Amino acid sequence: MPQNLSVNPNRLLVVVTSLPSMEAATALAKALVESHLAACVQMNEGIYSVYRWEGRVCEEQEILLSAKTMSDQWEEVCAFIKESHPYDLPEILAFSPEQYDQQYGQWVKSEVNSKI
Repeated sequence: MPQNLSVNPNRLLVVVTSLPSMEAATALAKALVESHLAACVQMNEGIYSVYRWEGRVCEEQEILLSAKTMSDQWEEVCAFIKESHPYDLPEILAFSPEQYDQQYGQWVKSEVNSKI
């Protein structure tokens, strides 16, 4: 995230990455939740990706992982995923929902802040 952008630490953040197998996705999901970097992680099977890598077009079945956290955890979550991910260059995207249920947001915040 560019450093000139202000971050609202109380905003819900959804961090998305893709993994090569359910085993790898489950291991990363559990590690994110157990380390209190994410309150909840969902995994979706059946993602089919087409991409260019090292000069050739590749096609792969993947698992899409979505981790719910808070925006002030972005740098730590991103670094954790990079360290734990089996890909050389993992997709790591983050989105802040414009609207979400405030009780759900409070639960996410309490879960990721419970490590403090």
